[in-house]
Amino acid sequence: MSQPSISSKRRLVGIFAVVSFVIFGLIIRLGWIQIVNGEKYKELANSQQTRDTPIPATRGTIYDRNGKELAISASTNTIWASPREVQKPEEAAKILAEMLDLEEEKLLEQLLDKTYGLVRVSRWVDDEIADAVRGQRLSGVWIAEDNKRYYPYGNFASYILGHTTNDNNGMAGIELEYDKYLTGLPGRWIKSTDGAGRQLSFGVERYYPPENGLNVVLTIDEVIQHFAEKAVENALEINKAKRVSATVMDIKTGEILAMAIKPDYDPNEPRIPLDHILKAELENMSNEEQLDAWYAMWRNPVINDTYEPGSTFKVITTSAALEEGVATLDSTFYSSGTINVAGTIIRSWRWYNPFGHQTLAEAVQNSDNPVFVELGQRMGPETFYRYINGFGFADVTGVDLPGERKSIMYSLGNVGPVELATISFGQSISVTPIQLLTATAAIANDGKLMKPRIVKELVDLEGNIVHQFEETMVRQVISEKTSKEMLEIMESVVAAGGGGPAYIPGHRVGGKTGTAQKAVDGRYAQGLYVSSFVGVVPIDDPQLAILVIVDEPNGFSHFGSTTAGPVAKEIFEESLRYLDIKPKYTESEAEMYAQTEVIVPEVRDMTVKDAAQILIDNKLQYNTEPEYIQDDQAMVIDMFPKPGARVTDKSIVLLYTQPNEHIPSTVLVPDLRGKTIREANTILRTVGLNLKVTGSGKADNQSPEPGTEVDPGTIVNVVFKPG
Repeated sequence: MSQPSISSKRRLVGIFAVVSFVIFGLIIRLGWIQIVNGEKYKELANSQQTRDTPIPATRGTIYDRNGKELAISASTNTIWASPREVQKPEEAAKILAEMLDLEEEKLLEQLLDKTYGLVRVSRWVDDEIADAVRGQRLSGVWIAEDNKRYYPYGNFASYILGHTTNDNNGMAGIELEYDKYLTGLPGRWIKSTDGAGRQLSFGVERYYPPENGLNVVLTIDEVIQHFAEKAVENALEINKAKRVSATVMDIKTGEILAMAIKPDYDPNEPRIPLDHILKAELENMSNEEQLDAWYAMWRNPVINDTYEPGSTFKVITTSAALEEGVATLDSTFYSSGTINVAGTIIRSWRWYNPFGHQTLAEAVQNSDNPVFVELGQRMGPETFYRYINGFGFADVTGVDLPGERKSIMYSLGNVGPVELATISFGQSISVTPIQLLTATAAIANDGKLMKPRIVKELVDLEGNIVHQFEETMVRQVISEKTSKEMLEIMESVVAAGGGGPAYIPGHRVGGKTGTAQKAVDGRYAQGLYVSSFVGVVPIDDPQLAILVIVDEPNGFSHFGSTTAGPVAKEIFEESLRYLDIKPKYTESEAEMYAQTEVIVPEVRDMTVKDAAQILIDNKLQYNTEPEYIQDDQAMVIDMFPKPGARVTDKSIVLLYTQPNEHIPSTVLVPDLRGKTIREANTILRTVGLNLKVTGSGKADNQSPEPGTEVDPGTIVNVVFKPG
């Protein structure tokens, strides 16, 4: 047998070396993959073989102090898709787009993108539509349970409750401030699948249930909030104001019982303004402008904005002067109508007919600026600022709502004679409404400043209290003696001074009015005012404090006494009746105002029409919630006070209603041609219809046509043209 040649041996050695090198390289590569990058590829394999579907937690419910549901999580559906499992993406995209009212091209693009393991096709789908999608049996498409935030009373207390984002995260109000408690922990549904997305028979399937959020119980009383909302809504219309707000506080605890602000928005649709004019303007705005408009609409002016308090701040100046001893109830002052402060002439509002000699109480009744300038001068800036800071104007109150602002005050070193004078009667400074209300409540609460709060407790699903927020006394600002003296003075303002429109027969009401010019670009603007009233009731046992602010009234008057005072009276009067605080009439009042007691009749499960007639026959009045305009066939499902309760005649019974499903209710579309946008909107709202605006000027044509019979809530499309 012949021996291999030298060249053959060399070739064999070379091949062996190459093969050995390749094998060695493969061993190194395999070791690198298995050892060095083993965890990485293991994770990639798990991600390919695992379908992880999130199961959202149910967001906690928000209740009023009596257990009324103000914000709930309604059960709904979310449609998911796995692009790797969808066998016919074009067909699936067409079917889903048609059924869910989505853009077909955009949906198809998502279904073709295999880099995504899971795609959320549509959220908050009704059960009927979800069942229809399920009936299509589309591969790679399934339906999971979801929750949607729902506010059963629409725009009721919207600035307190706030709203959530599309992902159910808090965006404003209590929803934002207590988001970490309300949210809960989401669950997961994990199962093993093959490369085509089919579930593996030997795979592991795990279901981790979600941990639902805690419920939040507010200090808000839904009934008093209702009284406040109605009164503020009326005041907004009567005074043709830019904005009206009313906040009611429990004097002894600092609990906020009501906070009503109009105009407002519906947290169910937070990006769609209730004001149809603003809604039309939004359609022509850029994205950035829309964001600014939304945030402006969501701002809570009671917490997030400052304003010049004007004469309502005089209760602070008077309290400080009494406590410091620079004035007493027996002190007298002389006002010539003006006062010269370091060369600056400061006038009384009635400078042309000066008040002359007057007591301290009369000066507060007359709201005479020169007297308060004198009080400020007697105290000096250091002493006066000690009380201003003591009443809480130097810092935020700590109320549990987001975005609270500080006041805008001069630093003590910058307070000269003129600044001290203007501060003494509430000008040249800006405070938040919640600061002024809290300070006024302290004056009535024997001088004790309480921390305002709007949440009472956190409760789990079983009703167990997880955490209770206790009332907190911040400090003693003035003595009990000064507090009682101030209550006498504030009562005299309502009984004999400018606060007369807030007078309630049989109840001792105290308060102070304020009318301040608005500053625009650093200067006071002619014709622009902020009118206000701050008050307490009853004087002999103070329980409720209120602050009403009417921003830019353009009605018959701009004075706080005639614009804000009646609002406070309406809310106080209804709240006192609701809290069963009986009137104590004087002899003259008893002859004029004494009322008889009546028993509230049973009207539940009746139509509003029938219930109204029964209540009227029993000398009672009524309001409905929600308010179904011109639908007297709506059904009464609950009421307050309850049947059998004893109330005075002419009391208001609150009827909780819902549409009557058994009786069709339609309205006729009115003729809007020739009307302005505002006129058309007012006409449609009175008959329960909505307006969609195109163009500007006066109405030219509309759809549906005038006289068409439509359901309440129908949108009437109106084209406006200049003319």
